[in-house]
Amino acid sequence: MTPHLARDAKRVIKAVLTNQIAHFAPGAYIRLTGETGRGLGEESSGQAASYFRTCFDDYFAKLGVSPPDIRAFLTGKRILEYGPGDLPGVALLMVAHGAEAVVCVDRFPLMQLSEKNVAVIHDLLSSLGPEQRLRAESCFLHAADLAAGFHPDRIRYRIAPSGLSGLHDEIDLVLSRAVLEHVNDLPATFADMHTAMKHDAIAIHQVDLKSHGLHQTNPLDFLTWPEYLWRLMYSHKGVPNRLRITTYRSIIAQAGFDVIAIEPTLLAETADVRTVRPALATPFRQLTDEDLRCLGFWLICSKRAN
Repeated sequence: MTPHLARDAKRVIKAVLTNQIAHFAPGAYIRLTGETGRGLGEESSGQAASYFRTCFDDYFAKLGVSPPDIRAFLTGKRILEYGPGDLPGVALLMVAHGAEAVVCVDRFPLMQLSEKNVAVIHDLLSSLGPEQRLRAESCFLHAADLAAGFHPDRIRYRIAPSGLSGLHDEIDLVLSRAVLEHVNDLPATFADMHTAMKHDAIAIHQVDLKSHGLHQTNPLDFLTWPEYLWRLMYSHKGVPNRLRITTYRSIIAQAGFDVIAIEPTLLAETADVRTVRPALATPFRQLTDEDLRCLGFWLICSKRAN
């Protein structure tokens, strides 16, 4: 066996075994990997808090809502966040700035109010004005003991193996960051989103189409694995589902959304596309170079009027 084949065989065996752990014991898999949902590796509480503030700011910048107008925009709104990770920091900031409540949905039991995450919350609270801080503190069962948990009337955290909310006609704003590329059933996720949204609701998502570290020498070579083998290796881990922007466009239209904006965030080099194209797995062979180059995008869409 050549070194190349030996390396690939070892990777397949390890990935298939850990995929079964993720399937049958997701909690054990999370403890094994130390996953936070942010993909940042080791981070301080200050860095985590800064990440949440950046996410919050990015959403409103993309929506064209200036900082002085955020309170008016959020007042009374109910929000659905897919994939909040181990701490609903964005949800906390949304309520602090005027949202009525946030429902957070995740496939994996990531959330934990550890000592570090409580420190992150204190960092977030310290950056808020008096009124905002009071609203943020209302998100907790006991403001004097943040580790006691979140008040479900403000922040409701739901674990569902499907990653779906099951909500009906009650959400004003849907959001996610680097989450949709991980879902197992993207059409079901957009259908869930559509059902959850009120008639005038908006959804905003940042989608990361990179390999998340699963490529080897070319940022697109993770698209060369056959689909059946990729599923055996990664289907239960929440790693990239490899769906490309072409598929998103089709699913969004079929689910009953009108696209307000699709803005690429990163493009692969043309040379990388040329190099990988002869080895692409079947689902990706018919993609245009332009769509194949897309390694991420912002999506803003609205529920189509009946």
